[in-house]
Amino acid sequence: MAKAAAQFTCTACGAVHTKWAGRCDACGAWNSIVEEAPLASGPGPRALRAKGRTVALSTLDTAEPPPPRTLSGLSELDRVLGGGLVPASAILVGGDPGIGKSTLLLQAAAAFARAGLSCLYISGEEASAQVRMRAQRLGLGQAPVQLGAETALRDILTTLDAERPDLVVIDSIQTMWLDTVESAPGSVAQVRAAAHELVSFAKKRGASVVLVGHVTKEGQIAGPRVVEHMVDCVLYFEGERGHQFRILRSVKNRFGPADEIGVFEMTGAGLAEVANPSALFLSERDRPAPGSVVFAGIEGTRPMLTEIQALVAPSPLGTPRRTVVGLDGARLSTILAVLEARCGIPFAGLDVFLNVAGGLRVSEPAADLAVAVALLSAREDIAVPVDTVVFGEISLSGALRPVGQTENRLKEAQKLGFSQAIAPARSRTGAAEGMRVRALPDLAALVGEMFGAG
Repeated sequence: MAKAAAQFTCTACGAVHTKWAGRCDACGAWNSIVEEAPLASGPGPRALRAKGRTVALSTLDTAEPPPPRTLSGLSELDRVLGGGLVPASAILVGGDPGIGKSTLLLQAAAAFARAGLSCLYISGEEASAQVRMRAQRLGLGQAPVQLGAETALRDILTTLDAERPDLVVIDSIQTMWLDTVESAPGSVAQVRAAAHELVSFAKKRGASVVLVGHVTKEGQIAGPRVVEHMVDCVLYFEGERGHQFRILRSVKNRFGPADEIGVFEMTGAGLAEVANPSALFLSERDRPAPGSVVFAGIEGTRPMLTEIQALVAPSPLGTPRRTVVGLDGARLSTILAVLEARCGIPFAGLDVFLNVAGGLRVSEPAADLAVAVALLSAREDIAVPVDTVVFGEISLSGALRPVGQTENRLKEAQKLGFSQAIAPARSRTGAAEGMRVRALPDLAALVGEMFGAG
């Protein structure tokens, strides 16, 4: 039988090559390709030639109690986790450098420790004295959290076996080093192997493990994507350096809803919870201004009102600028094209600037109509009434499509003092008593009603 061919893998990006090369064609890294041993020769791998054991099976209607959860007392964190921390769960937290990941997890560890869990914080990036200084600044010096500074994963696992903690924070997974893998810390092979060992420890010992992950310049967690598949929950800690708000967003959660968010405010004493994000994001909106529109959105299961700001000005350049902060730039281009093609409103020769106030990032299509109203308001220099919220999806034909959870959006707006809304026709607005809803079928009707054109 032919001998199994060896394969060569890039330790930087994980690309597989048929032969060794000095430079990886996929990512451009030098001296990162290593040989991986092939599978055992013969009729099959050695582990499969022996007879295995029978797997216990069950039906889909087997009744099992829900997993127990521990509340930290930080309601925003508990919300993102799906209602508290689940034992034997693996959580991956990513975010930009300096955004506050270590501060968040140190506060979380202290909160869970006060709730009765034995917590262990392992730092691979900072010395123990640096972590203690941060704890003193946050007022957590007396929190019952055990602290360690180590990067050798073999020593860390031995310590965890001896201490048997309920919660382990590893800061960060890119600094962990496993002596059985011949590559540098932070490489694809090291991150994959270290994450596998820590997730296996969580499942076998019943401890919850939180892994901190670095992110790339594209905003993705560095390392192989298989790490995100290994863990039970993937959280991103987002925010702008110039704003005090921080968003903890769940993009994967096996124990709760995904796309749930928690809102925090960075203060001198650490991260403070924001119980009513809508009121905080709209706190500076006191008088009408052209280009300013309030969007009634949904983040996870929470309705949230945010301000979308637009500025349209004559461009001195041959190619007008399109600057977007907090929204998808391709979506802006689509809305501009629909306004020109279906409503006859050109933006050629005009610079367009679009911003979501407060540093929040909006991704749902329901923001299309709010963006269009903000653009029209800025272009025509006509202010939208301050008691009006806007939401709806725009199709390429110019029609307005209804979006989900309309009633929740309107209830949140009414709670904050808004009295009218602009929404697509056929939207379910039955529960919004006291709210005047202007239901419009298409974008041309919006232009004609609000700006006397179309």
